[in-house]
Amino acid sequence: MVIGKSDLKNIMEQHDLKPSKSLGQNFVVDPNTILKVIRAANIEKHQQILEIGPGLGSLTSQLSTTSKVVAIELDRYLIPALEEVLNHFGERENVEIIHQDAMKIDWKEFFSHRQGIWKMVANLPYNIATPLLVTLLENAPDIQSICVMVQLEVGERFAASPKSKAYGIPSVKAQYWAETKVLGKVSPNVFLPVPKVDSAILQIIRKPSPPEVNYTNFSRLIQTAFQHRRKMIRKSLSTLIPVSNFTIAEISPQSRPEELSVEDWVKLANTLEMAK
Repeated sequence: MVIGKSDLKNIMEQHDLKPSKSLGQNFVVDPNTILKVIRAANIEKHQQILEIGPGLGSLTSQLSTTSKVVAIELDRYLIPALEEVLNHFGERENVEIIHQDAMKIDWKEFFSHRQGIWKMVANLPYNIATPLLVTLLENAPDIQSICVMVQLEVGERFAASPKSKAYGIPSVKAQYWAETKVLGKVSPNVFLPVPKVDSAILQIIRKPSPPEVNYTNFSRLIQTAFQHRRKMIRKSLSTLIPVSNFTIAEISPQSRPEELSVEDWVKLANTLEMAK
């Protein structure tokens, strides 16, 4: 049975809990939205699921009915309530709860003890969504697909195309590693408390083989260029790359960073290796 809004409110009252603004907590309380996210994640029975920010466990409890879940929660005050929800609405034995800051986890070490193919399904805390997703794509290849609720603006950034306002560092990095897509908007009314912004379901499916590139060079070029996104890349990258390399990569040095596709950034980064 999927937990409902009234159940979650009762549990919050019993445990004297209030969502933390500083931790970006907005608990999903709508059963239909929970089921929609799980359907979008296309979870097969017994697949391993990583959930970051389980909160009160509305999503966790439903995931636990078919899968093994590792739930990472920073807020220690939520854990007793999370345990209660899992005991009443889920399969507690299928969930490993870890009290830790997901932004400080060594993901290579984490997955060295938890081998196999993983999916990530979560209602991510607003304040860590962007850096966390990029970090996981860069450092956790065990996670083959991600289906998360994030702020709509964040989802649009990850799925943005070149020459659009939303296209930036998260767009390029995410699309280097994966195929990204916003599956749909999520109303503020499905959360408690009700946020002032719309959310979205973001799907990220890792590519089997990303383009060959020195990722350090690739990342440095992107970071530098987008810090000055209104400048021509000839100027913003002048300390990192010779002008002649733009010709080699068949890219106009008068371009702005948002005009370059992932493939263009790969070609440009590879000219640095050619120079060696």
